Amino acid sequence: RDRLSQMLCDGSELRESQADYAAALAAGFDRPDAGPLPAMVLAEAGTGTGKTLGYLAPATLWAETNGAPVWISTYTRTLQHQIASELTRLYPDATSRARKVVIRKGRENYLCLLNLEEALGQLGGAPRRGTALGLMARWAGATGDGDLTGPTFPAWLTDLAGRAQTIGLADRRGECIHSACAHYNRCFVEKSTRRARRADIVISNHALVMINAAYAPPVEAETDRRRPTRYVFDEGHHLFDAADSAFSVYLSAQESAELRNWIRGAEDGRRGRARGLKRRIGELLADDPAALADLDSALEAARALPGQGWQKRISNASPVGPAEAFFMTLRQTLYARVEDSTSPYDLQAHFHPAPDELASAAEPLRAALAELGAPLRKLAARLKSILDERADELESTERSRLEGAIRGLELRASGPVSGWQGLLEGALTGPSDGFVDWMQIDRIDGTDRDVGVARHWLDPTIPFAHTVLEPAHGVAITSATLRDMPPPSPDDSPPAPTAGWESALTMTGALHLEHPSMRAAFDSPFDYPEQTRILVVNDLERERPQATAAAMASLMLAAGGGALGLFTAIRRLRAVHPELVRRLEAEGLPLYAQHVDRMNLQTLLQIFREEPHSCLLGTDAVRDGIDVPGEALRLIIFDRMPWPRADILFKARAEWQGRDAWVDRVTRLKLRQAFGRLIRRATDRGVFVMLDSRLPTRLTSAFPPGVRVERVGLAEAVRITGDFLKDQ
Repeated sequence: RDRLSQMLCDGSELRESQADYAAALAAGFDRPDAGPLPAMVLAEAGTGTGKTLGYLAPATLWAETNGAPVWISTYTRTLQHQIASELTRLYPDATSRARKVVIRKGRENYLCLLNLEEALGQLGGAPRRGTALGLMARWAGATGDGDLTGPTFPAWLTDLAGRAQTIGLADRRGECIHSACAHYNRCFVEKSTRRARRADIVISNHALVMINAAYAPPVEAETDRRRPTRYVFDEGHHLFDAADSAFSVYLSAQESAELRNWIRGAEDGRRGRARGLKRRIGELLADDPAALADLDSALEAARALPGQGWQKRISNASPVGPAEAFFMTLRQTLYARVEDSTSPYDLQAHFHPAPDELASAAEPLRAALAELGAPLRKLAARLKSILDERADELESTERSRLEGAIRGLELRASGPVSGWQGLLEGALTGPSDGFVDWMQIDRIDGTDRDVGVARHWLDPTIPFAHTVLEPAHGVAITSATLRDMPPPSPDDSPPAPTAGWESALTMTGALHLEHPSMRAAFDSPFDYPEQTRILVVNDLERERPQATAAAMASLMLAAGGGALGLFTAIRRLRAVHPELVRRLEAEGLPLYAQHVDRMNLQTLLQIFREEPHSCLLGTDAVRDGIDVPGEALRLIIFDRMPWPRADILFKARAEWQGRDAWVDRVTRLKLRQAFGRLIRRATDRGVFVMLDSRLPTRLTSAFPPGVRVERVGLAEAVRITGDFLKDQ
């Protein structure tokens, strides 16, 4: 509580709920011998509680006292930078703050200086790129972190110059050569990694935390800082989805073709930069003939994977090698199983039971992957032995290069290859308990881009609990929407298994620990009944884009702008946009639209924040991570109920948890998250409008208690909106 008061040094009043929240989370930082590990705290705190400072108070205090890092993890990149900004209160000196606080992201988020150098070196043949690359070079000299997704990078440059000359200069293929690179000492990724080993607070994201934990070495001593023992997971309601992505396997033509390129590089005659495995680690093994033989074996075995032009060969039924033959057969099988092959969206079909022709095509690819995986695992083992054998003589740069090469082999090669082998064995033996497998064709605007087989855990919090929670000493998971709050059962029947705290236990992995977690809930300090209105329009013709455009325009004009229109489908957003922009521009209100304007979402959000009378359209995914306080966001309009897409994985989980309970939980969470964007300060006022009369009463429990849901006609909704927001 004292540390929280210190962080509120600007004279702000210490709110009792925020202080109680900080004290509750402090239980996750108790002594390791105080009880069973990990000390697990689930804390739900409504918007406005002050969660960020609330968990930073115990986190910073523990890190300073124990000389060990606390990892703060978020789901969105935006929140990472907001947390770092809050820490300026405690560490106002920039030099001290840079030493104590570091933001960690995947290397695909950072500018690769070697990529920039090579792009500049090729300007002679493409002078048109000179302006963009010149600006990138200027930025590289001025930036302190090289973060292409951070607030210091001008996102509009990507919109103007394209991805290739801007964010495409990141290391997106995992081809880093580490200390062999001339830019190693200045490398933004390496500096971030080195700083994280010394920092008190590491601000990361859920995906990176899970991958790091899965491939981290065991903690050898209490002073080993490579594997953190204390975590705070903000945006904890997204842990299930993050784990679902992190621990899944996808064997696709594109993924396997990229692995071939990662292993063979320019040896396949590819144009442009392509650093193969031999260039990256060959000299590390120069004195080891057996390891060099394994390296050659891996390069040769990689020929079985799809090569350049695989898309055309698969489409023309002229595959080369076992991988292309498998993906061609997979594509034919999937087309035979789907009902509507003309859909503009991804196509899916069950993988089991696999027909005989698909099983026959799977066996040669499984054998080829076994032939590839063996030398890759031997190479990783040999590099580890070099680390151990020469531990007393290796320079830090040499050690870093070896560790990077080992991590690359495990993360990019041997790990995925093992997972792919398991998937293919399923084609021969049938499904595995606890997993969901399916075939998929990835499409963009109705055009096939990739084909593959996916495997997901039915409950992805099982591997999350095993790899992240169990090795930790203390974990705090927090969110404004941690629990699902269904309405009371009218017949006194037991609540659904995902209701209340049971929902939080199920979705965070706490259910898989051998001891119970501590739980705390704190209400929002905002007066929602006074500050908000919730309107459900019940007389709109939903199927006509013109009707939706007219309704949105009337509501946005009544609010005077500051409106966010959320769509559950991109095609409906695009259909509504022309008429809506015509109506708003006629009245002087600017409209911006995701998937229409040639600007990335961060640029659109920056403009939206700065122009209080502007309006923004986006998919309902925009609701996550957007923080627009004040009058810049005073109206949220949903075009349709955000029902989840009932794909194969969703249906399997609905059967696991109960279809109605699972569907309602997912939908309520979307509604809670969207409504939570509306009120960010005690002085905010806002209107939430659903243009879909099919909002069931049972889902209105997603909204704060006391806020009345009014079902009205469009004309009445426009009048209420205008009257309620007229003083804004």
